[in-house]
Amino acid sequence: MPCMVKILDENGTLKDAPYTGDSLADTAKFEPQGGVYTITNTNERFKVLKLGAHLDRLEDSARRADIVLTLNRPQLQQALRDMISEADWGDVRFRVTVDKHAPTQLILSIEPFKPISPLLLENGTRCITAPNSARSNPEAKTTDWMHYREALQNAMPEGIYDTFLMDEHAHILEGLGSNFYAIVDDTLRTADKGVLKGISRQVVLEIAPALLPIQLEAVFAKDIAHFNEAFLSSSSRGIVPVVEIDGVVIGDGKVGTITKQLRQAYSAWMQTHLEEL
Repeated sequence: MPCMVKILDENGTLKDAPYTGDSLADTAKFEPQGGVYTITNTNERFKVLKLGAHLDRLEDSARRADIVLTLNRPQLQQALRDMISEADWGDVRFRVTVDKHAPTQLILSIEPFKPISPLLLENGTRCITAPNSARSNPEAKTTDWMHYREALQNAMPEGIYDTFLMDEHAHILEGLGSNFYAIVDDTLRTADKGVLKGISRQVVLEIAPALLPIQLEAVFAKDIAHFNEAFLSSSSRGIVPVVEIDGVVIGDGKVGTITKQLRQAYSAWMQTHLEEL
């Protein structure tokens, strides 16, 4: 089932893009260098989690990338609704891209939304780290990063779910499209600098204090063996358990109790905070 890609001009007119593909990942190779983007999914067809935060971050990313951007949010939301209706796929994952050289035109891409496998949520995921891979401009969600991370994705061995970026001091910062968290000594640790502060991260930091203390400080890769639990988060996947990093088993190798409780709390929070697109 192909990805639908359209161009939204400043007058609110949608037209087909000059390319298409089988997925958002497939069409990303056609997207411009030097742009910015945001990506998330819908629930119950036309509902989105923290849409305003996504669009705020898109505008913030544009400022950080020296792009003059003024979003017409009602126009953008209506265009996405029109595309979702036309595609008739039910829930979708969508990307909004701004070209640095044509900021008055938005590139809108949608694909059918595929939830994460229940087996991965039940058993947890295996991940790896990439030394000296921290992004130079992490707080901006840029298309340059989208193109660069493809090489890291392609380098992942079979069975590896994500790669965590590390700085020169071997701090574990973030995933290729996610934020990273470790539970150490009954405290939730996550980097506060050198990372994209994801939308799902906002939710995690809101719900977590009811379960355990939070320390906004990155963990070291050398301490993986001492993690009690670990997980990542992203807007399209929520909380995803991590049970192994670089071949080192975390805890007892099973999804931890706190991670399960956070997943439940995240799901409950989401159900009461979904917004109409």
